[in-house]
Amino acid sequence: MKLLLAYLRARPFFALSALLLCVFACVFALCDLPLGAVGYAFALCAALLLALGAADFARFRRRHAQLRRAGADLRAALPLLPEPRDLIEADYQALLRGAADGWTREVEDVQARYEERMDYFTLWAHQIKTPIAAMRLRLSEEENDLSRALRAELMSVERYVEMAMCYLRLSAQSTDYAFAPCDLGALSRACVRKLAPLFIGGRLRVRVEADGVTALTDEKWLAFVIEQLLTNAIKYTRAGGEVSVTAEEGPVLVIADTGAGIAPEDLPRVTEPGFTGRAGREDKRASGLGLYLCKRVTDALGHGLSIDSKPGEGTRVRLDLHTRRLIGE
Repeated sequence: MKLLLAYLRARPFFALSALLLCVFACVFALCDLPLGAVGYAFALCAALLLALGAADFARFRRRHAQLRRAGADLRAALPLLPEPRDLIEADYQALLRGAADGWTREVEDVQARYEERMDYFTLWAHQIKTPIAAMRLRLSEEENDLSRALRAELMSVERYVEMAMCYLRLSAQSTDYAFAPCDLGALSRACVRKLAPLFIGGRLRVRVEADGVTALTDEKWLAFVIEQLLTNAIKYTRAGGEVSVTAEEGPVLVIADTGAGIAPEDLPRVTEPGFTGRAGREDKRASGLGLYLCKRVTDALGHGLSIDSKPGEGTRVRLDLHTRRLIGE
């Protein structure tokens, strides 16, 4: 019915013809012409009008279906467009082709700029590793409170470099995901060992109970998520507190701390880009990207991420590593 009404609005000629037909029939009847002749002429004209309208409506419906199918992709749509019936339709199709060409050039320019920026930051990330390694080597020659504090800050620099590269890679059209069975216990312990200077510097207890549980995932990207969550736990947990990593069948990985927690009004927004919340505003170094990147990565891997927290009691992050979908599906 909606399509028929749209057709009648687009083809006022048929409605006008029907109206004129009724007017002529009334005039002929008022002129005392034989009703049989008037009725016969009216029926003949009405049948012809209905036949022409039905044929035109069928063409209208086919063209509508063609345009609907072509509307999914502008570039692919152009060869599928029906032949223009008049000059106006030809002009519209010329406008579409011009818009598609302009859009294609713009996309190519954006892609070229992105690849150039990606190449620059990749080179920068590799180059900055050299002074970082040199500083770590120099600091390893000394063992005192200052050297330990500097090593912890150096590790933070490395984390920020990794976050920058992760942000760029996630924005790429394709990413190097490689799914394979992963031992959550071994991966969790490796992440804890990597961050050991931060645990020691913060005087925090750490507990890992994740043996015997495996998950189908990308180990490199999951390690980034775990390290980011552990870094957050260390940052917001006071000395003497505890950070734990536990796993259960499902598979599910839980990272919990006894830190400051997250305010209830902030909890729904902590995975938004740039959102820092109350605790982040108190910590001037907070970027608001850590949990956002974790959510982006887990979504890309088909995993789930949920956060439960109470102010003053700590935070519990649950990673549901059941792979709901694979990349490209």
